[in-house]
Amino acid sequence: MTTTDSGNQEKLVELMEDMPIGMLTTFGGSGVRSVPMARQEVEASAELWFITARDTQHVADIQGDARVALTFSSRSSWVALTGRAEVVDDLVKLKELWNTFAEAWLPGGPEDPNAVLVRVDVEQAEYWDTPGGRIASLVSFAKTKLTGDTYDADHGVVEP
Repeated sequence: MTTTDSGNQEKLVELMEDMPIGMLTTFGGSGVRSVPMARQEVEASAELWFITARDTQHVADIQGDARVALTFSSRSSWVALTGRAEVVDDLVKLKELWNTFAEAWLPGGPEDPNAVLVRVDVEQAEYWDTPGGRIASLVSFAKTKLTGDTYDADHGVVEP
């Protein structure tokens, strides 16, 4: 089932609560590149926040071309997003989002001059969810083999 409306935004945010790590794809000067990124926050207003190092290739790529794609997955759900990214120097927001995971990559803390934020303003998102988790997925796979029907997943498109 595919649905398209902004009411799916809550569903998207709910699904992403269990998806802390995603693949960020940039389209800058070094070509198309994907790197794993830890999502810090998902705003209902269609913003995603990431903490990263200023001296990385993906930051340089974003500064050259703001277009990005992000993909997230869990055992029974998948999310694909496209949008525009911006490198943000905001120490207050950086301190608000700071956590021990960020500290592992940037041991100097939020005051480290190499620590910076990336905000992604989502332009479009799609999700696929198999409610009921792994068992429901297995049942759906078995059903497709036996009946020839397509895989049973909830699919939605969100255009904030």
